[in-house]
Amino acid sequence: MGMKRKKSESEAMEDYDDGVVVDKKEKKKMKKMEKEKEKEKKKEILPSMIKNKEKRSAVHAKLKHQKKVEKRKKLKARDAEEKRALELGEEPPPRKIPRTIENTREFDETVCKPDDELFAGNDADEFSSVLKRERIPKILITTSRFNSTRGPAFISELLELIPNAHYYKRGTYDLKKIVEYAKKQDFTSLIVVHTNRREPDALLIIGLPDGPTAHFKLSRLNHGNPTSHEPELVLTNFTTCLGHRIGRLIQSLFPQEPNFRGRRVVTFHNQRDYIFFRHHRYIFETKESKQSDSKVKNRKDGKGEKNTQQKVIARLQECGPRFTLKLRSLQHETFDTKGGEYEWVHKVTNEWLLRPCIFQILLDSKLLIFLPI
Repeated sequence: MGMKRKKSESEAMEDYDDGVVVDKKEKKKMKKMEKEKEKEKKKEILPSMIKNKEKRSAVHAKLKHQKKVEKRKKLKARDAEEKRALELGEEPPPRKIPRTIENTREFDETVCKPDDELFAGNDADEFSSVLKRERIPKILITTSRFNSTRGPAFISELLELIPNAHYYKRGTYDLKKIVEYAKKQDFTSLIVVHTNRREPDALLIIGLPDGPTAHFKLSRLNHGNPTSHEPELVLTNFTTCLGHRIGRLIQSLFPQEPNFRGRRVVTFHNQRDYIFFRHHRYIFETKESKQSDSKVKNRKDGKGEKNTQQKVIARLQECGPRFTLKLRSLQHETFDTKGGEYEWVHKVTNEWLLRPCIFQILLDSKLLIFLPI
């Protein structure tokens, strides 16, 4: 009496079948839901699918607004979790680190360390006399043989940018003769501005009297109005052996005693093998900071003044010019196209660039027709 009746085998099989049927139904429902979601995604009209410009821009603005709203919700939820954790005395959840090209790069073995032998050789390299202030930098600036009308505009900015720089017209003189003349006149560096299609597109920097010679590709040139004060020099991310050498070459162009009253800064920022040049003036200002608590705002001193905090803020004003450099080659000693030894040469690793060009294919197949110019 009072004992539960055991289920028979047939009843147990029926229960098992019912459970299996329920599971199958749930799986079917899930599959239907997934299919409906996929259909909704497919039905979503992307801006690129709309031909009308006004409708396309409206849809794009709507999608952008939705993304902003979702991002704000995530930030609010994260801030709420952090606040809750601090109130409970717990550690807040760690913030996610964004994935960028810089933090996902492979480790470079050529990065210099503080104890590297490369730094020990700085006292005996080609730039030591200038960087030790034994010699004052004196720069000679010239152009390529076939100069354009827009080249002198950039050269005039370089003359205002680099202290103690002098411009000489190239004429028909060979570059080797110009190097010999610059050595006799006690110049420390020679800069050649090359132009193509009426625009400056390359810079050749030659250290005197013993080199080295660096060839840079010049791009994204914008003009500005620099001042005449001797600038402060900022070099960032020149950490590899090659970068250290290029950084010292650039450093030898500028005097080592900047005029801090001029508040003028010249920056060479190396990132992903590109050197970004920027020129700014800075100023420090004291501003009253806004207090977030409403109670603190309503409080007043005995004199009837509000409690305020002062902050020192730095503002930047871009003077120009701005441009981007890409190193093409670094050569030992002064410029020599025939017998010069190269320390480093930019190599093209892309497979599509290593394939034979259309000109070579047509030449091999004897289908190329030369037209008179």
